[in-house]
Amino acid sequence: MALAAASSSCSPARNLTHVSSSSSPSLPSSKPSPLSPFFPCRQSQRVVSCSAAASPSSPFTEKDSAERYRRDGWVYGSGVPLPVSAHQNFSDRENEIALQLPELKRLLEALRAARRAEVGGGGGRSGPGSVSLVGTGPGDPELLTLKAVRAIEQADLVLYDRLVSNDVLGFVRADAKMLYVGKTAGYHSRTQEEIHELLLSFAEAGANVVRLKGGDPLVFGRGGEEMDFLQKQGIQVKVIPGITSASGIAAELGIPLTHRGVANSVRFLTGHSRNGGMDPLYVEENAADPDSTLVVYMGLSTLQALASKLMNHGLPPDTPAVAVERGTTPQQRMVFAELKDIVYEVKLADLVSPTLIIIGRVVALSPLWPQSSEETVVLKTGRLCCSQIE
Repeated sequence: MALAAASSSCSPARNLTHVSSSSSPSLPSSKPSPLSPFFPCRQSQRVVSCSAAASPSSPFTEKDSAERYRRDGWVYGSGVPLPVSAHQNFSDRENEIALQLPELKRLLEALRAARRAEVGGGGGRSGPGSVSLVGTGPGDPELLTLKAVRAIEQADLVLYDRLVSNDVLGFVRADAKMLYVGKTAGYHSRTQEEIHELLLSFAEAGANVVRLKGGDPLVFGRGGEEMDFLQKQGIQVKVIPGITSASGIAAELGIPLTHRGVANSVRFLTGHSRNGGMDPLYVEENAADPDSTLVVYMGLSTLQALASKLMNHGLPPDTPAVAVERGTTPQQRMVFAELKDIVYEVKLADLVSPTLIIIGRVVALSPLWPQSSEETVVLKTGRLCCSQIE
């Protein structure tokens, strides 16, 4: 539905962002923006990119956040002073792991002793515990499945990733142990092999271990690797799917990933090569299909290379696209633009990770896609308002 039909009506929304369009290529209008009292704005040929003056705090667990250290305080022992602000952390990864090892060993021994006591008393089982790989969705705790909530509430030990929102972690029992094993560009609190060994060790000791992952564990979450490793060691593994970011964020923006006559398929891409970082991305020709929708995970740092390759393979430069930072959370921000402009607009808006990118004609079906030079859409916390530029 075109936004013009919405007149001045408002509908609920939790986002903090806005989008607008200008006319076809021309000089920026000299009219003052009605948004200027609230947002700094810059008008380009296709989009006005605006952002809040101050970026809100992350809903996720950043590597040096004070919340992380408070949550995982048990693993450092009572004699270790914890960082008290987001600007402090332990000197390096190796040092931090060394500080954690004594408490991890004590917990393992306690679990083993408890299991031996139960078995000796005839009231317990001698086999290992289990591991549940639980998807937590894109961030909104209301998108958790009931099965995921039950698994989280029953966990003895929770190993959680960076992209598990703080609200979701509120479902963990007060007496359960939590351990951050998140990864971000340039910093892995634990290698994948170390995560495997932690899962194995605590499951063998009889614990009910939950591995929390943002989105879905089996969509760019390396859940398949963890499942394969544990099953080979004789550990029972349950996978509880989560709403992957592609569907959760697309639904939030009113974008159908497939639509009759517009997109007959959807394809998920990773913006990182296997080696990560800025390694060259391989994008095959059939990824540039105008009848398909592309959803790019972890593609912020490589978006320029990806957009160029897609256009070189024949995807029209005016293909609609959107980049969404921290989708489905109260801190969500987004930029709508054509493919040829999306890199510039993302840089202008200073989006940060995690940002999901959707490319395809279905993006223009969103009620937030700019329809004409007469429309501006402003999303403020709690309300979505549509207005006309005079």
